[in-house]
Amino acid sequence: DGGGCEAAPPRLKPGVGPTRSKRAMVETRSEHPDDVAAIRNVNERAFRSPGEADLVDKLRAANKAVVSLVALRDDRVVGHILFSPITVTNAPGAFRGVGLAPMSVLPEFQNTGIGSRLVREGLVACQQAGYDVVVVLGHINYYPRFGFARAKDYGLDNEYEAEDAFMVLELKNGALKGIGGLVKFAPEFQEVGC
Repeated sequence: DGGGCEAAPPRLKPGVGPTRSKRAMVETRSEHPDDVAAIRNVNERAFRSPGEADLVDKLRAANKAVVSLVALRDDRVVGHILFSPITVTNAPGAFRGVGLAPMSVLPEFQNTGIGSRLVREGLVACQQAGYDVVVVLGHINYYPRFGFARAKDYGLDNEYEAEDAFMVLELKNGALKGIGGLVKFAPEFQEVGC
């Protein structure tokens, strides 16, 4: 098993200020107050329902949107990612975890690398903010490329009875050692049925 050495945390590139993607001429940055309507539009169009947009609004109103980034193309919001606090049943008081949800890109800009850029930049921002781990309930063929692994293999369960689709990523080496049990997302997820 590699001699018992723990895996190093992901090698996340420093996220200093906004970044630009030459491939799609996309800039990523933190959400601004005047982005709210555009973020709602992106989530409604990407998910073809208001559920995720309602979730974002509720998390923001409850001051639980700890990292919220937008992707801009020609000064237009074309993508969004949000991270909010989670709890784990058996974790020390100093443990700080976040859940990645939702992540959305306008349909006409999907499959151009914008979502991947948002995930990478979001992980960097969470790491810089001092979070220990990130969990996601997402596509099993998408999130492992960023270093996410099946959370069940680390003794973590979820409220949605998801198996392979529930994944975790350490942002600090050894952050998952000694923790386990049920991971709970913010109550706002239950309120909007996400």
